[in-house]
Amino acid sequence: MKILLALDSSSHSEAALQAVLSQYRQQDTEVRVLHVLQPIAFSAAPQMAANYTPEMEEEGSEAKDLVERVASQLRDAGFRAEAGVTKGDTRETIVNTATQWPADVIVVGSHGKAELRRLLLGSVAEFVARHAPCSVLIARAPSRA
Repeated sequence: MKILLALDSSSHSEAALQAVLSQYRQQDTEVRVLHVLQPIAFSAAPQMAANYTPEMEEEGSEAKDLVERVASQLRDAGFRAEAGVTKGDTRETIVNTATQWPADVIVVGSHGKAELRRLLLGSVAEFVARHAPCSVLIARAPSRA
């Protein structure tokens, strides 16, 4: 089985990791841990290169640390795991990676009901669930009482 685990640095991503650890067998399971850096969309001066995003250098370093740490946790639990950080539209990159790899399931975190504004703007999890070429597990972080 091939699992694409898409993460950000939120508690919802921790819930997605825990879902993989608790719901899937380690034997013959490969996990690709992915974090997508989405450049800030704004008008730039014409002389700036399209992929010039210096503001993302620190974020990229933190993302690499995150995916490496999670992949290490998965390997310690017996999974085959690899980590990757890429730039692009988060939603489309997750779906495209799952298609090209090809994944059997995508696991993502949900931002839950508390994030109504995000829901109205369109969530990553919803887009992935609607467009994925495979099954999608949306893991919800435990609610705070």
